[in-house]
Amino acid sequence: MSTLRALAKAQALAAGVAQPVATVRHLHLHERPLVLVPLAMAGEANAPLAALVGAAPDEARLLIVPQPRNRDQRYRFAAELAATVLPYLDGHRAVSEAVPVDRGRDVRYRYVDAPQLLVPNPAGINFLRLFGRSTRFRRADGEYPVHPSVPLLGRWLTFFAERAEHPGSSALLAMTDALTLHWATGQSAVEDLHLPALLGWVDPPPGLTGAEAAARAEDPSLCPPAGPVTDPDFDNQRLAPAIAGYADADADPAARVEAYATLEGLLREQLAPTWELMWRGIGLLRGLPPGARVPGRWAGDRDAFTAHAEHVDAGGAPQPRRDGAVAAALRLHRLERALTAYTVQRAYDDPLVMAEHRLTGEAFVGEVTLTDPKRVDDSGKRPVLRPRIQLVTTEPVLVPVGATLYSPARSGQKARVVFVTPAADGKTEVVLELSGGMGRGLTAPPGSVPEVGERLCYTTLSDAFMPAGAFPAPEETPWTHRDPPAPAPGSSSAPAAAEGDPSEEWA
Repeated sequence: MSTLRALAKAQALAAGVAQPVATVRHLHLHERPLVLVPLAMAGEANAPLAALVGAAPDEARLLIVPQPRNRDQRYRFAAELAATVLPYLDGHRAVSEAVPVDRGRDVRYRYVDAPQLLVPNPAGINFLRLFGRSTRFRRADGEYPVHPSVPLLGRWLTFFAERAEHPGSSALLAMTDALTLHWATGQSAVEDLHLPALLGWVDPPPGLTGAEAAARAEDPSLCPPAGPVTDPDFDNQRLAPAIAGYADADADPAARVEAYATLEGLLREQLAPTWELMWRGIGLLRGLPPGARVPGRWAGDRDAFTAHAEHVDAGGAPQPRRDGAVAAALRLHRLERALTAYTVQRAYDDPLVMAEHRLTGEAFVGEVTLTDPKRVDDSGKRPVLRPRIQLVTTEPVLVPVGATLYSPARSGQKARVVFVTPAADGKTEVVLELSGGMGRGLTAPPGSVPEVGERLCYTTLSDAFMPAGAFPAPEETPWTHRDPPAPAPGSSSAPAAAEGDPSEEWA
C-alpha cells in the first residue's frame, strides 16, 4: 500500500466516507456492458447454481441449476448461458475499421467495438475461468455430447479470463477492483472484496456513515453475499430444503413445477440485491471522466477481441490447459510490459497517481523561472536545437545529473538533467536540456518549449514505445527450457480420463 492510499484510508475512516484516489476513470466503461452475477454451490468444485445476466438494469435473465450435482443440468445451464452471452458478443462484430500498420504502408482490420463483461468481485472472474476451462474441450458429438454452443462459450470465457490478467484491460472487470482503483475506504483490503460493504463506504445511504453502512451490508439477512459463494445459513436453512423438494417432486409434474418456481424465486431473491449494486457501481464509475489514455488501452482490447474471433472463425484449436515453456515466457513478458505501460499511463493521466511517484522521488513539480528557447548545440556534425529551461522546486530532486526525464504535458519531449543546485529556503534549481517534440528545424514552434511561469511535472517514467523482447523459436530453445515430451498412450503417466468424459472433474 502506498503512502497516499494509506493516508486516504485514514481520512476515509475519520470522515466516514470513502476518499477519491483518482481524478479520472482509469478504465473503459462500455455503453452496454454485460453484467453477470454468478452463484456456485458450496462443497462442489465450481458447480454453477445460478446466474443473473443482462446488458441493462431491466434485462436481467435468471438461469438456475435445480440439481447442481447433475452434470447434464450443468451443461444445460451452460447452453442457456451461451444463448445470452454469444449473441451479445456477435453484436460487436458488425463493423470493422482499417488500422494503418508498417508506417502506413499496409492496413489491418479490427472491430470498432468490443464486448465488456462485469462481475461483482475477483472470485467471479475465477468462476468464469474455471467454467471456461471445464466447457471449452467438450464435444457436440460422440459420447457425452453437449450443445454446440457450450464449447464455444468455454473458449470465449477463457479469452475474457485471460484478458482480465492483462494490466489495463477492460474486457472483463470485477466491480470491487474497479471501485477500489478510484476510491479508498476505511476498511481493510479483504473487506473491500465484499461489494455491498464497499459500496456502503463509497456511496453510503443518507444518515449513515461508511462504517455503519458497511456493517449493515455485512448482515446476510439484509444484503446477501455478492457471489459466487453463498451464506452457510442460507445454504442449510433455505437452499438445501428447496433442492431436496425439487428432487422429491420427480414423480409429480405439477409438484415439480411448483418446486422449480420456489427454487427460482429463492435464487432470484439472493441475486437481485447484487444486480442492483452492480448497476449502482456502474453509475458511480460513469461519473468520472475517462483518462486520456484509456481509449488506447481499449483499442488493445478490441485488437485482442478481433484476433480471437478470427481464430475461432478459422477453426483454430481451443486454448491449451497450460502454456508450454516458451509460450509461458512470452505471456509473462507481455504482461510485464503491459504492467509497466499501465503504471506510466495512469501516472500521466492522473495527478493524484503521479503524486505517489513524487513521494518516492521518481517525479517532482517545479516552476519555470528561466528559458532559452533558441539555444543551438553545434558541437556535433551538424547544429541541433537544444533549448534549456530552469525550474525551481520545493520538492527533493533525487535524479542524478545526466538522467533523462519526461513531462506528461509534453510526452514526446525528453529533458536531460544538466545541473541540480540547492537554493535558499529549501528550494532546488534544476536546469534541463530539451530534445524532441520541436520539429526538425533550428527554431522551436510556439508552445513546444515551456515558458516562464509555467508549472510542470518531470518524471523518470517514460510513456515511449517499448519494443518487445527477443525470444528463440521453440526448436532453438535450450533443452533445459523446452516442454517435456508428451506421455505415450497407455503409459502410467498418461491421463486416465479422455477429454469429454464426465468422469473428469468439473473444475
